[in-house]
Amino acid sequence: MSAAAVRSGAARTPRFLAFFTGAYILWSLVPVAIAVLFSFNSGRSRSTWQGFSLRWYYSDPFGSVWNDESLRNALRNSLVLAVLSILIATPVGVGLALGLTRWRSRPAKVANGVLLLPLVTPELVVGTALFLVITNGYSFMDLGRTAQLVGHVTFSLTYVVIVVRSRLLSIGPDLEEAARDLGATSLQAVRLIVLPLLTPAIFAAGVLVFATSIDDFVVSSLLSSGSGTETVPVKIYGSVRGGATPALNALATIMLAASMLALVGVFVIMRLMRRRQGDDNAGENSLKELAAW
Repeated sequence: MSAAAVRSGAARTPRFLAFFTGAYILWSLVPVAIAVLFSFNSGRSRSTWQGFSLRWYYSDPFGSVWNDESLRNALRNSLVLAVLSILIATPVGVGLALGLTRWRSRPAKVANGVLLLPLVTPELVVGTALFLVITNGYSFMDLGRTAQLVGHVTFSLTYVVIVVRSRLLSIGPDLEEAARDLGATSLQAVRLIVLPLLTPAIFAAGVLVFATSIDDFVVSSLLSSGSGTETVPVKIYGSVRGGATPALNALATIMLAASMLALVGVFVIMRLMRRRQGDDNAGENSLKELAAW
């Protein structure tokens, strides 16, 4: 077979793979699109289209997300938990990733294994264990937002450590060692060299924590203290079997929009940062600045 034939065969689009990929995308997105569409339905039906309206977002005086206190409270609880989880889990996870990458011993392997347990343990088991520990072991902590935050941080740390550690391993220790040779202390090397290189991974880990926290149901439900601490997934689950209105669709649409805005925001920030100094040259530029200093 000639080289031209090989190249033309390699460039040919695999039709079955393209069809399978398109079918999977449709299977995943069509239900979401239908749910979003019916959030703009003017009637109370969630299956029969009755015209376009923003009734279930703010117009309805009783049932809209804006006017229903329980829906607004669930939305507020989810967003607060997600933001607090980012603020706590991300820096703690970055510190754990830095420490575990440099810690070379048998206890480090044990710590790595323990840290990965939330990934392989069913979420129901994790949530039940947290519930029993908080209710029986931590008398100073009651069920509610604080307990939910502890639970969210507990299972989010694993994702932060994995993302940041993979970035650390790809960077390698050479640039940090070069900074130490130029006279930088360990703290200066981490602050001026390692953290700028870890910025993409830190942002990615933060978005992952946000998406995981805002979508969690099991831990949020088990550690909730009642209707006042319900999150959006818990609220939707509790209401969907009763006389649910498209207000639930509107609530879910708002959460989807919040997640998408977070992704777009991180993408824009990362593009601006790469334009400013370039991802590949960030470490070298920092070394030059350190040497000049």
